[in-house]
This record gives sequence, C-alpha cells and structure tokens, in this order.
Amino acid sequence: MKAVKNVALALLALGILSTSGCDRHSNKEVYYLIATNVNLPYWQTAAAGFNKAAALYKVTAKVVGPDTYDPAAEKAELDKAIAAKPAGILISVADISVVQPEIDAAVAAGIPVITMDSDAAGSRRMYFIGTNNLEAGRVGGKRVIEKLGGKGNVVFFTLNGQPNTDERLKGYKDAFAARPDIKIVDVVDIKGDARNAFDKAQEFMAQTGPKKIDAFICLEAAAGKQVAAVLKRAGSTDRLLVAFDVDQDTLDGIKAGVIDSTIAQKPFTMGYVGLKALDEVFHAPPKTLGKDYSSDSFAPYPTFVDTGTSLVDKSNVDLYLASQAEGTK
Repeated sequence: MKAVKNVALALLALGILSTSGCDRHSNKEVYYLIATNVNLPYWQTAAAGFNKAAALYKVTAKVVGPDTYDPAAEKAELDKAIAAKPAGILISVADISVVQPEIDAAVAAGIPVITMDSDAAGSRRMYFIGTNNLEAGRVGGKRVIEKLGGKGNVVFFTLNGQPNTDERLKGYKDAFAARPDIKIVDVVDIKGDARNAFDKAQEFMAQTGPKKIDAFICLEAAAGKQVAAVLKRAGSTDRLLVAFDVDQDTLDGIKAGVIDSTIAQKPFTMGYVGLKALDEVFHAPPKTLGKDYSSDSFAPYPTFVDTGTSLVDKSNVDLYLASQAEGTK
C-alpha cells in the first residue's frame, strides 16, 4: 500500500512539473522585432524566423519598423515598444546615435534588449546576434582582388552611419590594404533609396579610360538589383558586381551571370535565435540587467552570436535557390 502511495505521489509530482512546463509561456508575453526597413525581403525573412520561434513558444510576436530607411522613424517605433512594456526587444540599429539612449532606457526599465544584424556596442543591450560584418567585408574583398587580378577602380554602395555596413566597408578596406593598385573611387550613400544606386551606377558606367569603374560593390541588400539592372541594360560583360544578401533577385542575377557573387547572411536564423534568447532572459533574468559581460569570464551570456557568412557564386547558387524555394513554402 505504501508503495502504491509513493507511486501516486510521484505521478502527481510529475504531473505538476509537466503542467508548470506548459504554463511557462503565454500569449500575453509580447516580444518585439524592430527592423530598419520592413519592406525589404531581408527583413521579411528575419520576421519569418522571429514568428516561427514565437509560434513554437506560443508567445506573441510583433514585427515593426519603418518602410524605408529612416533612423528617426525607427526610434519612434522603439519608443512605442518600450511604452508597451514587452517581455523583450530585438532590434537592428540603423543609427546608434539615434537609438542608444532609448535602448539604455528600455534596459533601465527592466526590458531585455538584444541587437541583431546591426549592433549598438556602446549601449546596455544584452548582446549581439548576427553576421561578423568585418569578416564579411574581408571575404568580399578577397573575391574582388581575385576577379580584378589585384588592380582596378571600385565603387561602393552603402548606408553611411549604419554599424553593420560601416564594418563591412572596413573589412573591404582591410583586404585592399595590401593591394595599392585597387583604387576606391567613391563610397556612395544611397540613403536607404535603391533608386540612388541605379542613378549613380549609370553615371559611373559613362566613365571610360583611366576613370573606368571596374567593380561595383554593394554593402546592403537593396542596391544589388539596381546596379545589376544598369549593367544588364548596358550589355556590360567587363564590370564586376558583388552584392550583399540572398534575396531572389540577387540569386537570379548570379544565375544569369549579371552579378558575380554575393555575401550571404542568415536573417531567418537571427530572428529565430533572437526570440528564443529574449525568452530565456525574460524567464531567467540576471541579477543585473544591462551589465557589461564582455570582460567577465564567467558570464551567463555571450558577447556575440555569429550566425554565419558565406560567399555565393555560380558554383553554389543552386543550393541557395533550392533553400529559398523551400523556405518560402
């Protein structure tokens, strides 16, 4: 009889534990992903990862952000999110000088903040999830050096002041440092409008002789398609185009031979891992939220979660096209 009683108590305890585990999450827990431009396919992919993790945990996910590159509008979305007192915020930083005070204020109010895609290293955010952007630039730089034979004129298309694109540019410059015959003619700030990339690329295509541009390098997702359109319209086969990210248009451009290559990131993974990371902090918060763990050898959190970087060209583009088709099902 005693044995039966013990078994019953054990089963009861197991039932309580199981019920507690199920009750850990609630759709009343709200997590925000704040993007820099929700209209870009890149951010739609990141949102898909964020939403998938939310569905797995049965919590509520909200994806917000401006529909063009607009740091002030992103700040406004962050302010709204903070006012809603969510369980956590995942944010890509368009301009650190604009949103750092808000990030610090959110953490001070007890809201966990993790950055993704573009970091705010000087803020009180927990840590960063995304690409090693410095290394991504170096990978692209090696490709350009190889394809140009170590000499030529290059131009960049970027978003000035955004931490991730600034790091990519530095990575390229690091790669070019030992190649003085590669000249950086211009670094074009497209200001979040891909049409600016199209217009400037047309201007550069008109330059001939010693001023001829040999390589066009895109440090963000939007410019690649526009520059490719200019090269295709001109019937150019002697200009190099290295893009960034793996949206459908970019992959199709590689397949067609208009784009030489692109640097692949994993925005879906960033969103997916980001929500799970925020959930962990929310349910098991540290004693001091916002502490700088970078110099703590016994820190419970990493400083940086590298989601991976790779070069995509004709040799492996079919693998990425297949992955893209599978991911959109």
